[in-house]
Amino acid sequence: MGGAAEPYALQAAIAAVHGRARTADATDWPRIAALYAVLARVAPSPVVELNRAVAVSMADGPAAGLELVDGLDGRLDNYYLLASVRGDLLAKLGRPAEARAEFERAAGLTANERQRDLLLARAQGCA
Repeated sequence: MGGAAEPYALQAAIAAVHGRARTADATDWPRIAALYAVLARVAPSPVVELNRAVAVSMADGPAAGLELVDGLDGRLDNYYLLASVRGDLLAKLGRPAEARAEFERAAGLTANERQRDLLLARAQGCA
């Protein structure tokens, strides 16, 4: 059918890789990271870069993901998912004080009460 490097085809390919995995651990994260790298070239956006950072962190470890997140240069500073991802990566790197601050910042950025509660619970779990 062609269109392999079109944004929707790439998004579908990413969803297909996720769909084939029974668990997060069984997911082909290197493949997803590679697909996001192509998507970032074809349809660049800070959200695509954030998603790529998550995939890279799952494939190559939290330090690699954090490096990409920190390279977003403030383009998503008011986006709660950026702070949430940063908090998760910092927690995985054994930096609980920084992780807690990021989860609290994320909670302050979301208007959704349930999301806020989950983020504040993650923050408290960093104590």
